[in-house]
Amino acid sequence: MERALLEARKAAERGEVPVGAVVACAGEILAADGNRTRERADPSAHAEMLAIRRAAAVLGTDRLSDCDLYVTLEPCTMCAGAIAWARLRRVYYGAADPKGGAVESGVRFFSSPTCHHVPEIYDGIRAMEAAELLKAFFAARR
Repeated sequence: MERALLEARKAAERGEVPVGAVVACAGEILAADGNRTRERADPSAHAEMLAIRRAAAVLGTDRLSDCDLYVTLEPCTMCAGAIAWARLRRVYYGAADPKGGAVESGVRFFSSPTCHHVPEIYDGIRAMEAAELLKAFFAARR
């Protein structure tokens, strides 16, 4: 999670919402990135999506079933879908996202009977630190 927090800080420095994500497999980081939606003018360029795409490219497969995702904020519905399609083994996330989250908040994507893959979920990992990054980022913009 330390690396995901670093990626979130770097995203904030770029003017992006400070969310960072890491995909790791067998203790090795395969991919890490932060939000880049504004930089790329791409609404799908969430940290999770970028890290999942890069990890799949590194491994040369669309199935990341032996990999884990670490992300500083509860994934949204789009990212939860990508997590399921990639068949990630575990998801570790920091701060809850009552407005946009889709794991324990909102649509609870992985609880849907139509969800074809459900990773193990571990929440609250360094949640205070992740939440503070977000609070500071938005406070500076108001």
